[in-house]
Amino acid sequence: MLNRVVLIGRLTKDPELRYTPNGVAVASFRLAVDRPFTNQQGEKEADFIDIVAWRQLGETVANYMKKGRLVAVEGRLQIRSYENQEGRRIRVSEVVADNVRFLESRSQVAAADAGSSYSQDHGNSGGGNYGGGRSPSNDPFADDGKPIDISDDDLPF
Repeated sequence: MLNRVVLIGRLTKDPELRYTPNGVAVASFRLAVDRPFTNQQGEKEADFIDIVAWRQLGETVANYMKKGRLVAVEGRLQIRSYENQEGRRIRVSEVVADNVRFLESRSQVAAADAGSSYSQDHGNSGGGNYGGGRSPSNDPFADDGKPIDISDDDLPF
């Protein structure tokens, strides 16, 4: 069985950071993801997908990601339901993120948003790339930081 989701889109507003009663951080945000086709009027449409990031990843997302930022999210789809105050059953679909990456060069973001990649390691080493960003040798934008001139038609997605 496989439950894997990969999304690329823009944050619709700043992430909201909360803590559970046990002190575990959880950030939630919504990602606007363009559909690969246009509607009958020739306009692009988007899906608005709720994302949840836990623990260190959630804190990092809340601290460094802002409305409008282009990001990639990897995770799993989670469907849950609960009963609201009126007694109606509410069904919620969201992506539980275990990796979130910035997709814009440093020259395209404010200096306060320094950093390139953040991920949640759910396993063996207990580590992850949470805070200081990538080393310069791994940063594809370290050389010049100039925008890349590429059309949407050249992208594979």
